[in-house]
Amino acid sequence: MTCSATRAVRIGWPAAVVLLAGCAAVGPDYQPPEWHEPAAAVPQIEGHAPQDNELASWWHAFNDPTLTRLIRQGLIDNRTLDAARYGVSEARARLRLSRSGLLPMLDAGGANTRFRNSDTAGAPGSGDLYHLGFDAQWELDIFGGRRRAVEAARADWEAEWVAEEGVWVSLAAEIATHYVTLRTDQERLRVARDNLKLQAETAQILESRFETGIGDKLAVEQAHYQLEGTRALIPSLLRDLEATRNALAVLVGAMPGEADAALDAPGPIPAALPRALAAVPAELLRRRPDIRAAERRLAAETARIGEAQAARYPAFRIDGALGLESLASGSLLTSGSRFTTAGAGITLPIFRGGAIRANIEIQNARQEQALARYEVTVLTAVAEWRDALAAYGHEHARREALVKAAVAARAAEEIARDLYANGLIDFNSVLDTQRARLTFDEAVAGSEGAIARNLIRAYKALGGGWAAVEE
Repeated sequence: MTCSATRAVRIGWPAAVVLLAGCAAVGPDYQPPEWHEPAAAVPQIEGHAPQDNELASWWHAFNDPTLTRLIRQGLIDNRTLDAARYGVSEARARLRLSRSGLLPMLDAGGANTRFRNSDTAGAPGSGDLYHLGFDAQWELDIFGGRRRAVEAARADWEAEWVAEEGVWVSLAAEIATHYVTLRTDQERLRVARDNLKLQAETAQILESRFETGIGDKLAVEQAHYQLEGTRALIPSLLRDLEATRNALAVLVGAMPGEADAALDAPGPIPAALPRALAAVPAELLRRRPDIRAAERRLAAETARIGEAQAARYPAFRIDGALGLESLASGSLLTSGSRFTTAGAGITLPIFRGGAIRANIEIQNARQEQALARYEVTVLTAVAEWRDALAAYGHEHARREALVKAAVAARAAEEIARDLYANGLIDFNSVLDTQRARLTFDEAVAGSEGAIARNLIRAYKALGGGWAAVEE
């Protein structure tokens, strides 16, 4: 809305003051920063690109009821999320507080004052003064400083609201990552126990052969140190399982150590259908809560420049009072005790020691800092997205090779055991194949977990999980 001096003269100065209160605010009007499309050429595997609703609640892609239950539980009971909610409530209250500055202030009051005048004054004497009334004051926002403050508070509230979404997104990803780690450790524990059982059987056979004079003591001892070495892996795996379980409990808002039958029982490592994530429009990166929050904080700092600039201009106010006033309590409520006052005032800053200019420079610097943080956030988001996609694609290739190696290692172990039984090779060859089998079986389990975690990273990098609240 623009101001018209001619129109102000025509309608009179009282109305003109009110008209001026609706003039355009000083300071820069916010313009969102330009968005540059990132390149999307990264390693990927074949598969269909996920749809918008799949990204919104990506954990359903794993088709794991336990994972879905844990995420839903965490999105309700997590304590960090509670703190984020209160941050939104605080920002909303600050917005209401800033809006109140645009409205007139009205106070009611009453007083009974005992007075005694000087004997040398024009009206000597003493008595009581009774007062009841209303006082009103309205500081007109002619240059838009308060409107800019409201604009900044609104952007701050929106930033907090988006930041809460960011907690949802991060929390869902953290729960899923820990759950995948838990299932991966359970699979590694199964592999270790299976190998332990196989090695124990081998050691028993060698002991029997040695006792009957067929085998040799060296092979028996070699079998035992292989067996005990594998046994030593189990306590560390159990330790890792307990740590992951406790961390998962904290994330879902449960007390660590509480029983959960679905987690106690071993389960498969979550796996999702292949996704051509590189085909996802990079525009979806703009949905990331951290990018949206950084953009809103930039908007808030831009608005505060205008708030600071408005301090350079005159401040206009309208004052008024209405009430009852009397020297006698008995006549206070009569019509003759009524009084009214009305007036207007202006305050013009003349000398503030450079404080106003310094504050404007501070706000300009803060706006530039917010812009730089926004740009860093965007660059970081693109890097995280590309890193996750590359890791996801490369890990698939790694798993394929590891599966082939594991199959070959199992076949080699069976051959080596047969050859040793026929006296064609020494037991060192059997030990080598057993170690290779354990190594590759564990590596396959680790790779399957890494694929799932990298897929979670990719969804998180896209801001996936923004519809968690609606669930």
